[in-house]
Amino acid sequence: MTTTLPDEATRPDAPVPPGETTLVRDHGPGPGPARDHTPRHGHDHDTVRLRAAAAFVREHGTATLLPRLLPGLRGPELAALAAHCRFAHVGILLFPPDARHLRGQLADCALAADTPSHPSVVVRDRLARRHRRDPAELDVRILRPRVHGRAGERRAVEVFALMVPDRSDLEPVAAHERALGHEAHVAFELERPDPLLLRGLCAVLTRYGARPDGGGYNPHEDGTVLYFTTPADATCGYRRLELYAPGDHRDALAAHIERPAVNRPAEALLHLLTGAWTTQAIGTFAHLRVPEAMATDAVTDTRELARRTATHPDGLAALLRYLTMLGIVAEDDAAAGQDGFRLTPLGALLRADHPDTMRPLALMYAGPFYRSFAALDHTVRTGQPAFDHLFGENHFDHFARDPALADLFDRSMAASSRMFRPVPAHPVITAAAQSPTPRTVVDVAGGNGELLGRILTAHPGLRGVLLERPHAIEAARRSLDALGCGARCDYRGGDFADVPHGGDVYLLSRVLHDWDDDRCGEILRHCARAMPDHAGLLIVERLLPTDGSPSLATAWDLHMRCNVGGRERGAEHYARLLADAGLELLDRTPLPLEAHVLHARKAPAGRVAADRP
Repeated sequence: MTTTLPDEATRPDAPVPPGETTLVRDHGPGPGPARDHTPRHGHDHDTVRLRAAAAFVREHGTATLLPRLLPGLRGPELAALAAHCRFAHVGILLFPPDARHLRGQLADCALAADTPSHPSVVVRDRLARRHRRDPAELDVRILRPRVHGRAGERRAVEVFALMVPDRSDLEPVAAHERALGHEAHVAFELERPDPLLLRGLCAVLTRYGARPDGGGYNPHEDGTVLYFTTPADATCGYRRLELYAPGDHRDALAAHIERPAVNRPAEALLHLLTGAWTTQAIGTFAHLRVPEAMATDAVTDTRELARRTATHPDGLAALLRYLTMLGIVAEDDAAAGQDGFRLTPLGALLRADHPDTMRPLALMYAGPFYRSFAALDHTVRTGQPAFDHLFGENHFDHFARDPALADLFDRSMAASSRMFRPVPAHPVITAAAQSPTPRTVVDVAGGNGELLGRILTAHPGLRGVLLERPHAIEAARRSLDALGCGARCDYRGGDFADVPHGGDVYLLSRVLHDWDDDRCGEILRHCARAMPDHAGLLIVERLLPTDGSPSLATAWDLHMRCNVGGRERGAEHYARLLADAGLELLDRTPLPLEAHVLHARKAPAGRVAADRP
């Protein structure tokens, strides 16, 4: 089951994107776990998603939706993009057993049940590739029932329908697609389908983090579709964006889906081999504090930048030209007759004073972790962390002995804290906060208290306990005191064997991926022993994809093995580890930056006994 939470840009009552569901919770009397009323039948689940899609289309407009899909897009580029394309529809893939059932679903959602349909070539072929099926056995139809926006704008819900009768051999396909929502997307249509304009819009989308993700030409409606994957920090809930252009634009389509690794393998490989240069260029840019000497709304002359940062003008110019290719800065040769540059929204994240600064991550990845990655062959050959091999001790002990390095590590962890923003609204947290008796949240290995601080700030009635190694306690105390919630938090110095008993909610945030399966089992058993029967356990981690799709988790899996000796895992892997510890996985919730919250609790005694040999 996948649930969705509101974040800073999503109202608690906002429509849920197709492909995700909400949990309707009945907390009832007493402290027991919430009861799950999510529809169990796939067809009912389809109706819920269809209704949510229609509501989403009615609520949103082009100019407000684009910045949520492409964070950082604003000003003239937002105005230009909004002027040339319009929010047209939301796409959703359904699996009705027959056409009659589909008409009933449309009617139940106040959509025209008699909407005509025609074949969908693009989605059919994508499904066939994903599931290794013969396209001829997949009869995918497309319907576009009309929906009007708040100001009467003509829009639609784009419904793809693959008929899956009960007990059909296509049921596994339907289950997989419902769970992952591959075809759920938000679509924009070009107002004027000019080939040059289409390429220009594609360039803007990719500049703000959208990644080309296929497309196709549909001869049945004479239209060209270009798909993109939205950036990880998009806040509207959709991971895919469609750009639709009426007419045949197969030249633009070919450029969009071109794979350099196939067409120009030597050039593609050369770009990949220079990836280390990118890491060091960004790290050097941050280390020398060049971003702080630049502005996003004004161009600065290169020699003036060199003076401000005590760097060599020619060397700095070379660095900035390289960073221009990465979208970190933008070049302007009209600044006082000299080469000049301005900081882009992407580069602004490297400023120390940016509210979502990623400068500590840049320094960490271009520093200690860069050195250890140079010894990756040791990890691949032996299965042991390259960091330990290079530095002679594990990274926890190494950082603990160096206060400056420990501080940098804590700040680098906090740089990814935007993934925590929706967590205080998780049903387990809100249920504890609404209890008539005081409830306690226990943050196990909670670092500097970033997540616990967010929860306590959002819910003044909750108390907290933070368990950490003694050297980290003071930093957490300062952080929580600064947030004004330190008086409601107790601090325990210790290890995982010291998990406090009697809490109501337990947190393991980015902890389990640090360890191998045996150690993870120990940690989970310590938590299970400390948890009362009513308590919930929330685990924040990235999840490995099951379909081989690109994912931050796949990259972090290699990173964790090289530097920590841990690993990333899939949801089923975590479910097995939890079951072995006497816990059961109830549901999972997507978070920003491709993270998830896994919700678990103690398994009923009878079930645990039955599962043991």
